[in-house]
Amino acid sequence: MSDSLERSTKINSLKEPVVKRLCEVLDKSSTKGWRKLGEIVANDRRFKVSSDDMEMCSLKVLELEGSPSLMLLRLMGERGCTTGHLMDYLQTLGNSEALQCLKPPALQILIQPQAVSIICGHNLRLSCHAVGKSPVQYQWFKSKEEVPNSFSPDLVISPVQMKDAGFYICRVNCGDAFEFSHWAQVDVLNVTLCYGQSYHSLDGRLKVVIQPQSQRLHVGEDLQLECGAVGRPIPRYQWHRNGVPIPNSTKRKLMIPHVMQEQQGRYRCEISSSSERMWTNEVDVVIAPRISVQISGAMECSEDDIYAIGEGSNEFFLNSIPEQLYATDKVALLIGNLSYQNHPQLKAPMVDVYDLTNLLRQLNFKVVSLLDLTESEMRNAVDEFLLLLHKGVYGLLYYAGHGYENYGNSFMVPVDAPNPYRSANCLCVQSILKLMQEKETDLNVFLLDMCRKRNIHDDSTPNVVLRVTANIVFGYATCQDAEAFELSSTGFTNGVFVKFLKKRLLDDEKITVVLDRVAEDMGQFDATKGKQALEIRSSLSERRALTDPILPGDSADLAHAHSRQWAKAHELPESMCLNFDCGAQIKLGFAAEFSNVLVIYTHIVKKPTDMSFCQAHVTDFSQDLDVDPKLMNRETPEETGIYLLSSSLPQHCLYTRLSSLQKLREELVFTVCLQGTFTAMDDDHPIHWTKSVNIGKPLIARLDLHRAMRRNSCLQTCLMPHSPSHSPCHSPGPEHRHHLYHGSHQAQDYNRLSPQHRYLDIGEHLQGAVGGCGDIYYENLSQCRYDPPYTSGGLSSSPGRLSIPIETTDDINELQTVFINSLQLQPQ
Repeated sequence: MSDSLERSTKINSLKEPVVKRLCEVLDKSSTKGWRKLGEIVANDRRFKVSSDDMEMCSLKVLELEGSPSLMLLRLMGERGCTTGHLMDYLQTLGNSEALQCLKPPALQILIQPQAVSIICGHNLRLSCHAVGKSPVQYQWFKSKEEVPNSFSPDLVISPVQMKDAGFYICRVNCGDAFEFSHWAQVDVLNVTLCYGQSYHSLDGRLKVVIQPQSQRLHVGEDLQLECGAVGRPIPRYQWHRNGVPIPNSTKRKLMIPHVMQEQQGRYRCEISSSSERMWTNEVDVVIAPRISVQISGAMECSEDDIYAIGEGSNEFFLNSIPEQLYATDKVALLIGNLSYQNHPQLKAPMVDVYDLTNLLRQLNFKVVSLLDLTESEMRNAVDEFLLLLHKGVYGLLYYAGHGYENYGNSFMVPVDAPNPYRSANCLCVQSILKLMQEKETDLNVFLLDMCRKRNIHDDSTPNVVLRVTANIVFGYATCQDAEAFELSSTGFTNGVFVKFLKKRLLDDEKITVVLDRVAEDMGQFDATKGKQALEIRSSLSERRALTDPILPGDSADLAHAHSRQWAKAHELPESMCLNFDCGAQIKLGFAAEFSNVLVIYTHIVKKPTDMSFCQAHVTDFSQDLDVDPKLMNRETPEETGIYLLSSSLPQHCLYTRLSSLQKLREELVFTVCLQGTFTAMDDDHPIHWTKSVNIGKPLIARLDLHRAMRRNSCLQTCLMPHSPSHSPCHSPGPEHRHHLYHGSHQAQDYNRLSPQHRYLDIGEHLQGAVGGCGDIYYENLSQCRYDPPYTSGGLSSSPGRLSIPIETTDDINELQTVFINSLQLQPQ
């Protein structure tokens, strides 16, 4: 497009991303912003911008997501203002940043590589095409390694082999500018090996090439089913049993460890792409009980473990198989405190709780995950947790946040703890454990990710006497009288403990063996070597493992009743469609990031043909939730604070994150507001329609944790006398969980992070809290740093953050970090 044509373009014809960038620049400037621009335009009689018009623009700041600049540009566009006029005004205004928004980018990727599933032996082609002001150069990467001789827009591998499977990305250079494409996953299927057939012609459409096979297993064995399809883009998978989707089963390979008889049935997988859906064959999975044979009253083994020596012989050969241990149920309470009212803020607990929740659910734990609880909320959550414990249960409690240890007793600090705090303001871990023991649980696991320094403001000496049982395992993130650290740079990172714990948690080993291996891994971590070491305390005599199967016990009916109560914390409102009088239809959906964090998203399903503009947002929430209007109804999940769940949410919606649901006292009622304009209208003022929606008490709100302590068991056991000494004003530094910072700069609050910094964790450094150790630099092996561009709602023509393919591995974030750290990003 020539420059003259660009200048003659009407403002109303500018692309939305360009207008959005321009409005952001003009809205934030006080001396060279929209108001000064309006004054310049008002002096040009062609466009007749009056003082009333300027007043109407200024009122936009009072509206949700209102933009005075956008209103001014619309008025100018309606009156015939062109891009050329606007560029002249901005030149007069002297706002070079705003003027730059109207210039075409130096480099733009037009075609992104697509993820693909392909059969071994076929030809692979990935394409990335870009345009720029000067010749464009390409370089393809597989993970962090350059693909040799891959300097063209098309990456061709012929024929593709199993070793070629993985994640690919392309770097595009144009002069001094460069961009990265989206990640593209390549899944290579060895059909001849897996299914005994071969295919010679693929048209890119979805095609099932690997079918699952029927299986016959015994209780306690591992179930493995596999299917596979080829197509572009890469297919999505969802396994079903007896027609019902299996939660968290979205990979090609379905693996269920230690199956029980109730898991037998008919299995099949739904395979879909953006435009197609099909099913695999339905197969039978039979799970037979183990038949035991008593020999001389001394040994018990299954039918598979006994072999007769000769026909009619009374001698047997016995395989030495350890006794299979079971849990009657598995329940877990995970608490992460980060937003402290009177003490330093933390970051990692949110990521730690999220990661452990997903892993424990894979181990069939009933998990409730909660963020930022006050003292009364923590006590009530523990009371609800105790209701689920009975004979034979495995109970696990994980806590991440501030804490301390006095006289061998550990204390968890709520977010509303005063400064300084004492035992009366905190929860005593040993007191909770005493209550757990009274339930005759078979395994009690406490994972405490907090500091264990002495609290000089607390002179109480609690006397908690625990029963002598062989069922207790403590995993302390750090040793006695030492600090615990969290990794924190410019993105999402775990605390040091969970960084290594999550790599071992699914191991089919005794829980103490798992923790021993975590301790060894932590010991090799240079950043905290000599400063933080995992301490394990255990009275466990049996080979109890978190992977043990569940076999309901004698109190199954009671357990089921209590489980129904715990299940309330996972009940999401059903998605709904709202029909408005104007003919528009809005879909309202819900997701849970944590048990006390609800995500609401709105999507316009149907819009009348004569409606030129249509948008729906949610508003009027209960004041109990303390929702920031500026973080509601955003175009990307990350803009509203939804970082960890963003990849699993539907696209092209408006997103709102509601946290602290435990504070909700009444049913959650809010308003869905629809705004629209019609082409036949003389003015451009939107018309409003509203509908009130009542979704009851979602997730943890059903348990009413906001109430005063209802059952005094936890309260009476946890509260301890404290010293009447005068409370100093300074923060009790030694008790705080510590941070590993990036460089010498302190990490910012999540909501204040720039978008480029929300995805990558590059570099790790160590800093003590107030009164603790000083700044210690941890040398990163890579000297190369790269913050990828970020696209929000189409604001940029660049590919934005490194996108995640539909089917990814659990290590994709680590893959991105390693990849970026390894690149030498000097222009070619």
